[in-house]
Amino acid sequence: MGLLLKHSRAALRRAASPAVVLLAVDALILILAFYLAVLLRFDLDLESSREALGPLLARSLSFTAWVLIGLLSMGLYRSRQRPTSGETAVRVLLGVILGGAGNILFFYLIPSLSLGRAVMVIGLAVASVFLVGAHLGILRVLDASPIKRRVLVVGAGLTAEKLRLRRRADRRGFDVVGFVAISESERLQAAKLGAMDVISLEDAQSLRQLDEIVVALDDRRESLPLDFLLAQKKLGVPVSDIMDFLERETERLDLDILRPSWLLYEKSSQTDMLYRWLKRLFDLVFSSGLLILASPVLIMTVIAIRVEEGLAAPLIYRQRRVGRNGIVFELMKFRSMRVNAEQHTGPRFSTANDERVTKVGRVIRRFRIDELPQLLNVILGDMSVVGPRPERPEFVEILSRQEPLYFYRHSVRPGVTGWAQLNFPYGASLDDAREKLTYDLYYIKNTNIVTDLLILMQTLEIVVWGRGTSMSGGSRLRPVEGSESATGPADPAVAISREQDAG
Repeated sequence: MGLLLKHSRAALRRAASPAVVLLAVDALILILAFYLAVLLRFDLDLESSREALGPLLARSLSFTAWVLIGLLSMGLYRSRQRPTSGETAVRVLLGVILGGAGNILFFYLIPSLSLGRAVMVIGLAVASVFLVGAHLGILRVLDASPIKRRVLVVGAGLTAEKLRLRRRADRRGFDVVGFVAISESERLQAAKLGAMDVISLEDAQSLRQLDEIVVALDDRRESLPLDFLLAQKKLGVPVSDIMDFLERETERLDLDILRPSWLLYEKSSQTDMLYRWLKRLFDLVFSSGLLILASPVLIMTVIAIRVEEGLAAPLIYRQRRVGRNGIVFELMKFRSMRVNAEQHTGPRFSTANDERVTKVGRVIRRFRIDELPQLLNVILGDMSVVGPRPERPEFVEILSRQEPLYFYRHSVRPGVTGWAQLNFPYGASLDDAREKLTYDLYYIKNTNIVTDLLILMQTLEIVVWGRGTSMSGGSRLRPVEGSESATGPADPAVAISREQDAG
């Protein structure tokens, strides 16, 4: 019985991730809000409501599903979200509004499941109040929750130091109860790092209620405490490699400890021919459909550029980017900078309040309208809707020399949007590009159709809130020191623009 309870508790802790908890609570709130709205609309008479509306269960599920999709698109189920209270409230309200719009469209297509305007408005209003409260409270509770997984780390050196994650959002699902130094060299390294939570193997054996053990040795030739690890596995405690653990908790791949062989033997959907065919079919259907739906926006953008800069000014900016298998193609964007903006300075990073950007350019950049012509690149086969962002050849050459695994980005088609854009929305230096590579490799390794759809839905968050303001805590757009100076242009290895689109 004791062993059964231990397994049950461990399973509960592993399942209780912030995203799962929030999703479950939101679904319950929405279902209750729907039934409360029905009762208020029909004066607490459920029988009358059934006669007027029909069966309520299917309607409640539809109402709930569409609002959850709206909340998802606002980034509210990101496991690493770090929102302010005001940002959370606004995102919840926007998600509810989007969910309401989805419900209206759905009921228009399937009138037999219609709720009626009064029920939907009351339900959305009630849900908004309770959803805001739930999101403001639950993340704070989870940060100090006793249901966090208790994790023991075997190792205490530089590799184990990776688990002392600085960001609270990265540690939301677990607590490290100790680092086991299994050699004198690791004890010395831990002392040099100032670690205070190092324990001996004897101390580790006395610990109770462990939920996971992570192996994080600096030298893999060190002898593992196999008797201890096997005894814990026998009790139902999973043992993980630090690479797998960090991948799961941070949703990226740490380049400092990533081994090429680890990627080589991992299975990915990228090698699945059926997935690649489905992805290509989705790219064609989605891009064609979005171009048709966005045609009014495209026309207004063309008119706005013409009005500001005249009939002779070019509309489309073409730039050489590196695609799948290293093949260079011309990426198309609406021109958002002055013509010949880099004529006197040469290539340099885009910065906040960049003087080269036109008035129309600021608007279309803010809402990513400038990137809509890339849908033509998708149709032509140069790009996919979801994937790593394509980089300039000069930038690829530099990063390929610095990062041995950088070439792996080119095993897939680059995307209009991607996992890195959600987590690290804007890069303004080589260090930023290296950080984005950790997310690109994670995407390539874990990609599937469901992941692509989730990324696509959450891209709406970036469109609404602007570049570089993802609730996951990505880098804010900032000027780069050294990109230009009074003595001339900076080192070419630094002064390469990642998102430059000067005319």
